[in-house]
Amino acid sequence: VSIQPFILRSQLYSSVKDRTQVDRELESLRREKVVRIFKLNTGQDDHAIMFLDDYLNQMENVVKRLEEKEGDQVFKWFRTHVIDSKLEPSIEHQELTRQLIDPNMYWFAIPNIGSVLKGLSQGRKEVLSFLNRRRYKEMMLASMEKKRLRFSPLDMRFHLRDLIGSGHLKTVQTSTGLLLRVSKD
Repeated sequence: VSIQPFILRSQLYSSVKDRTQVDRELESLRREKVVRIFKLNTGQDDHAIMFLDDYLNQMENVVKRLEEKEGDQVFKWFRTHVIDSKLEPSIEHQELTRQLIDPNMYWFAIPNIGSVLKGLSQGRKEVLSFLNRRRYKEMMLASMEKKRLRFSPLDMRFHLRDLIGSGHLKTVQTSTGLLLRVSKD
């Protein structure tokens, strides 16, 4: 099962100095229906950004797999009634059901993202654990990028960008290159 490309908001933050500008641009792209923003169920304030066309392709792939099981009506209704009208990353319970049972909120999700979220969480733990075991809790970025992760299918650079952008790691320019350091909370 494959997943269309996406980027984490924290990765954008690590690449662009002005977080406010990143948020403004993302909001503009969201309103123009270019991208879709998803709250990820990682226990942190994580958001994935995916091009709307890629998201629709991901949904189509799920629908094709479900067609033989005759479970595609929900996705067709979802695409017709929800995708174009609801641009926020969340939707209220009464907007999805005809009768209000209780005021729960449901989050839009990227189909088949479960294994990626598991890899994201495990990779973060592995990177931070590795750096925390080092004497000064730091390492050269170039050396760190060469390391292999055992518990995550995602690339080391994916995790480093995420951890830098979310503030868990800091970078310090040295005469020999960029140094990664665990942030002190």
